[in-house]
Amino acid sequence: MENTVVLFLSDNGGCAEEIHRGQKGAEIGTKESFESYGLPWANASNTPFRLYKHWVHEGGIATPLIAHWPAVIRKGGGLTSRPGHLIDLMATCIDVAGAEYPKTFQGREVLPLEGKSLAPIFRTGTREGHDAIYWEHEGNKAVRQGKWKIVARHKGPWELYDLEADRTEMANLAAREPERVKAMASLWEKWAEKVGVVPWK
Repeated sequence: MENTVVLFLSDNGGCAEEIHRGQKGAEIGTKESFESYGLPWANASNTPFRLYKHWVHEGGIATPLIAHWPAVIRKGGGLTSRPGHLIDLMATCIDVAGAEYPKTFQGREVLPLEGKSLAPIFRTGTREGHDAIYWEHEGNKAVRQGKWKIVARHKGPWELYDLEADRTEMANLAAREPERVKAMASLWEKWAEKVGVVPWK
């Protein structure tokens, strides 16, 4: 147990959908129930972040990660605000296991890892982060680069936020910094082409 890494994270954002798939009249929380709580409670669950699952504002993508590795994470651990992404989990497991990510599998080329190991954060509290982190879900899109994040709802304009000063995305700085928005939007377009993002109709 001392040298076993346990990573725990939740799904992203409270769900605003109205889903009722359980047995009619079943008590919520039992195996017979399957309920969601809809828009008002999704907003409440994600407070103070904006929006909820499906969107790529912080309410739809931010989730805590708990790492347990007593042999490495010492002094009872602590909190870090260093950003990571789901893509980092594979890179972390490979790093911790001392394995090598394959270049081919059954004669086919394997796409290179997009993620970066979180293990340096576990060991020292810091790591060299991503140049940028990208999202796309049903036409909603975002890029985070350091403290800056651009985000757009499907067919909407890019918004710009300084996440160090405004983690809840309340002060849209896009009009004040159009060149930064343009540069980051260009990064998103290049990434979308590289990974094969399909335009959402």
